[in-house]
Amino acid sequence: MSETLTFPPLMTGEPTAGDVMERAALRATMGCDAGLVVYNLGADALSAALVFAPEVPLAQAMAMLPLCGVGFQNALGALAPPEVAVHLDWAGGIRINGARCGGFRVAASGSDPDAVPDWLVVGLFLPLWPASDTPGDTPDDTALYAEGCADVQAPLLVEAWARHTLNWIGRWESGGNKVLHDEWRGLAHGIGEQTTQGGLTGTFLGVDDAFGMLLRDAETTHLIPLTTVLEDLA
Repeated sequence: MSETLTFPPLMTGEPTAGDVMERAALRATMGCDAGLVVYNLGADALSAALVFAPEVPLAQAMAMLPLCGVGFQNALGALAPPEVAVHLDWAGGIRINGARCGGFRVAASGSDPDAVPDWLVVGLFLPLWPASDTPGDTPDDTALYAEGCADVQAPLLVEAWARHTLNWIGRWESGGNKVLHDEWRGLAHGIGEQTTQGGLTGTFLGVDDAFGMLLRDAETTHLIPLTTVLEDLA
């Protein structure tokens, strides 16, 4: 079982030995308060899931996915050596020094983009050590401690992620998506590059006001809503 962590006011922690997304969704369905952080600190990986109680339709509440990513970048940036670069994939992936290193998942009580969900959960998943003894075989995938972050303690990183995410929630509530968009764009991976998403392949031009992906192919520009990355935990 994971050790007990300390969280800022308005947040509470709950360790689990199982899947943090499933546990957080269960607790949300049972009516827990927003701000619950379910976490699992393993020997080789860490995971944590944050429960939200949105007051806006799902399409707008999905901004919590990039918001949690920005919170993570700020947290690791404060704990890791300055030369460690952190970037964010549109669909939730994390890039450390250019290589894939875990990422975020998101689930909600429903999938209707125009309805206010009862709850929304964003989960963080981060490998600490490489899965293989020969990481050179998979150069596009990495782990935290393989990227010069061996001194970053997993418990402190989860606590810092919670603090920085809470700070960004406050900034988002007062400044809306624009302030978040401005920060996220500077961390986004792959803008201007060829990518495939939702069965479509084209140039990733950026995002719209609701963080939908703008993907340009030979014929037109497609808008892929961020709600398409929702997971069904049922």
